[in-house]
Amino acid sequence: MLKERARLLSLAVFSLDLLLVTAAFVGAHWLRSAVLPTVAHGSFPGELYALRFYLPLLPVALSVWGLLLLRFRRYRSHRTTPLLREAWEVVQVSGAAMVAFTLLLYVLRLDERMLPQDRVSRAWLLLFALLACLLLLAEKVLVRVIARYVRSHGLNYRTMLLVGTGPSAQALARSIHEHAWWGFRLLGCVEVNSASGRRVVGGLPVLGHVADVPRILQELIIDDVVFAVGHRELQDLEGLSLALHEQGIRTFFALDFFPHAQAKAELTEIDGIPMLTYANAPTNPLLLAGKRSLDVALSSLILLLALPIIAAVTLAIRLTSHGRVLFRQTRCGLNGRRFTLYKFRTMTEDAEERLADLRHLNEMDGPVFKVRDDPRVTPLGRILRKFSLDELPQLWNVLRGDMSLVGPRPPIPEEVASYERWQRRRLSMKPGLTCLWQVNGRNQLDFASWMELDLEYIDSWSLSLDFKILLKTIPVVLSGRGAS
Repeated sequence: MLKERARLLSLAVFSLDLLLVTAAFVGAHWLRSAVLPTVAHGSFPGELYALRFYLPLLPVALSVWGLLLLRFRRYRSHRTTPLLREAWEVVQVSGAAMVAFTLLLYVLRLDERMLPQDRVSRAWLLLFALLACLLLLAEKVLVRVIARYVRSHGLNYRTMLLVGTGPSAQALARSIHEHAWWGFRLLGCVEVNSASGRRVVGGLPVLGHVADVPRILQELIIDDVVFAVGHRELQDLEGLSLALHEQGIRTFFALDFFPHAQAKAELTEIDGIPMLTYANAPTNPLLLAGKRSLDVALSSLILLLALPIIAAVTLAIRLTSHGRVLFRQTRCGLNGRRFTLYKFRTMTEDAEERLADLRHLNEMDGPVFKVRDDPRVTPLGRILRKFSLDELPQLWNVLRGDMSLVGPRPPIPEEVASYERWQRRRLSMKPGLTCLWQVNGRNQLDFASWMELDLEYIDSWSLSLDFKILLKTIPVVLSGRGAS
């Protein structure tokens, strides 16, 4: 009965979504045809064709939006899904739907076949996508508010039985009790190991042992069973899991196998085989693709604008010192991958050979070598280093994909070989031209602070953080603060 109600509810929400897309379709036509020519006559002097000419495009739009809404699994249960995540999914659907709908119109020339003379209005397309997104977002917020109100008042709930009485099970029980709007009602728990005779665990009644589950299922109405046990205990509960599956009872497994792990656990699959993964670095492919797009766009633009500076620096190096213009060095990138890093040469040609003689002057702790007044640096090199002009060729590394604009600085293999285990985590993200260390002291920081800032960046990474770091880097570089 509950499953049938869930299906009916999903169908109702899906129908409402399509109705809202239809309203956005019509509303965008009205805004473009009646409102915009009135408030912005200079930019929108004329009206659109009558709505009847646009209506043949509506089935195409509904098909695109409907398929994408289903593809993004918009109609699964969202009881425990954060509202911001659900809103982001709606934005993704709307963006993808707008792109797909536009491609269908222009690639298949549907607009030319259905409209009398002109192509479909671009302003209408933009208004349509924006209105659809806003209406769907408003609907999700309204549904969420209503559902939370109903569930918090004891309606539309699912009953649960908890298998396990350990710390993990107790923490899960507390979380469910504190979030009444999720719509789960815990009836009790069962012990997995030998019966202890306890009647209550963490405020939850103990209904018996695992062997008593068949009896409990007959006496109580149980919608879901949650296994909150260790991975060793779980092996002995396969028979119970299969029995629940045969009876059509939904089961959940609390995958807290490594409670001390700081990495975020995610469930994926490889060729149909479920895989539990732990990752303490960003893994969202969409956001990482956005980061890569930002890298390519900005590095290309900066390289183009900096061509006169690059030419001037090249000529200055040729005129003031002997040797190559570019300095090449092997560095470690993502997860230790080695690549060739490019910089303008700021030292004498024999700098590498003289390094051993200068080790005793190192001013940095840890495996990093830094000397404030390095005698190998040329006069021109000091100027280039102060304003980070020597790093302009690394934009080529960014274009190639070896580096990113923002990320931990790429270390040399000898430094990585001396890392402590926890320090190697800074290699879990692609290295960059700038990062938090660049805007918090540059070379004035000690090695431990440097590592902590890199790990802080990895743990809190977002596209907005990259933008903030890039903006903060500009004044730091122009002022030459903290450079050596």
